[in-house]
Amino acid sequence: MLGKENLINKQILIYGLGLSGKSCHKYLSKNNNIKIFDDNSSFRKNKNKDYFINKKQINNIKFDYIVISPGIDIKQCGLKDYLLKNRKKIITELDIFCTAYPENIKITITGTNGKSTTCKMLHKIFKSKNLDVRLVGNIGNPPLLEKNIKKKTIFIVEASSYQISYSNYLKTDYAAILNLSADHLERHGSINEYAKAKLKLIYNQDKNKQSYIERNNNIINRNILYQNIKSKINKLNFKKENFFRKKISNLYLLDKNNLNNIHFIYSICKKFGFSDTKIFKTLNNFKGLRFRKQIIYKNSRLKIINDSKSTSFSSTVGLLSSYKNIYWIVGGMYKKGDNFNLNKKYHKNISAYIIGLNKNYFIKQFKKKKIWNALDRNFPFYMC
Repeated sequence: MLGKENLINKQILIYGLGLSGKSCHKYLSKNNNIKIFDDNSSFRKNKNKDYFINKKQINNIKFDYIVISPGIDIKQCGLKDYLLKNRKKIITELDIFCTAYPENIKITITGTNGKSTTCKMLHKIFKSKNLDVRLVGNIGNPPLLEKNIKKKTIFIVEASSYQISYSNYLKTDYAAILNLSADHLERHGSINEYAKAKLKLIYNQDKNKQSYIERNNNIINRNILYQNIKSKINKLNFKKENFFRKKISNLYLLDKNNLNNIHFIYSICKKFGFSDTKIFKTLNNFKGLRFRKQIIYKNSRLKIINDSKSTSFSSTVGLLSSYKNIYWIVGGMYKKGDNFNLNKKYHKNISAYIIGLNKNYFIKQFKKKKIWNALDRNFPFYMC
């Protein structure tokens, strides 16, 4: 097990000096000898040469640990051979964070869609109870830059599949996998490998900790079946949707995706003894995050929603199944394994406007599903 004593007087290589790399460097440099490598050679030239080293120098130093930024794919990077050879030495910002604060309560949220919004809502609810709670990870501050941490400080952590898959010492008290659908397959290779990366969050939990998953998610269930899991698994079946609809007046939260994710929020909050009044008052005052199902204009006849943060079809399904007379501006980068799987009964509600370089990919998807008017070369279909 990695402990604080293991991160003193060590030779440590930090690979990638983005936000995560910078926070690790600031934290570790106090007690260790740090060297930095970045694939961007022009970036290296503008930095302190005492810290930055090249490939040849790396092989001349015996590093105890390699801290890797989550955005780096070890199978396709400048140090590919070196990393594969020294895979056991790789640690992450989240590993170091867990080592720094082993006794603090950590609630870690992952999933394909809705992580940031769910973390933000949880944070708001905990703050409403005047608790010392910190929002860290992919949202909020890098955890190692947080200050004035006390024994009662609670961390709400947004974790990506990249962060979890590289981590070897990540431990969390509450683990939630909100949902799981095809995403990041360019990196993970297959949907099962992607699922294993997410589920590692639960596999690494200790006894008497809590984990939360979708009861009917086949991808999760077939990968979790034969694992020796120590934590208490809570399988959510989303049966409280009608109850939530009666309690929630916030239009931002009434689509299918958000209602599903609120099941996780509600279950976790109840473990902490929060009242319904406190939970729903906070949710009804929640303003939402920019570019995520963000209502930017509304009158009696028209509602304009900016959901440009959505990066996959699965992240849009909740919105597309929640409204009628939809004019959908859609485009962006193709993701391996991403398919438009929306129930046929909703197709007649949608007119699609395709933008961007990958228009043929979207045309093919919509032609298969026969989205209403999607292939009409006149109004309301355009290719930009």
